[in-house]
Amino acid sequence: MIERIEQLRGEGEAAIATAATSDALEQARVRFLGRKAELPNLLRGVAQLPPEQRGEVGRAANVARRALEELIERRGAELAGAELDARLERDRVDVTLPGAPRPPTGTLHLLTQTRREIEDVFVGLGYRVAEGPEVERVYYNFDALNHDPAHPARLRSDTFYVAEDVVLRTHTSPMQIRAMERQPPRST
Repeated sequence: MIERIEQLRGEGEAAIATAATSDALEQARVRFLGRKAELPNLLRGVAQLPPEQRGEVGRAANVARRALEELIERRGAELAGAELDARLERDRVDVTLPGAPRPPTGTLHLLTQTRREIEDVFVGLGYRVAEGPEVERVYYNFDALNHDPAHPARLRSDTFYVAEDVVLRTHTSPMQIRAMERQPPRST
């Protein structure tokens, strides 16, 4: 029986020494020290041995068990350190790379949201949205739209003149003239 204990100890030491991963080490632990393993079962069966063999067999089995437990603990620490180093090497972060862009904060103004919703409705109906300058020539703002030269909207009290022939756009109609200049009328 003592020969078998020494044989199990040798096999266990070899399996523990060759375990390359924590999982392989755990499998070796279960194989040699687990609940259904042969060495612990030998320890449980010491009571059925003749009284003169109990002490020697029990002592040999306990020494083998403790030796395997110490080897497993040491090998486990080695493997855990090596696995941690490998994981840290894989998870290395290059701090010289630019960071991810920050998510946009805030929302659009309520009037901008409403204007965009209205534009979406008209685009859905087949219209096109035309964007243009906020500062406009008098020609596009008044003359091309057939505003009378004496029209009250042309007064300096009603329209902000940037220069003699340049005004802040008073309405969206100048874009109609620009759109007509760029493309011919469509036939329906």
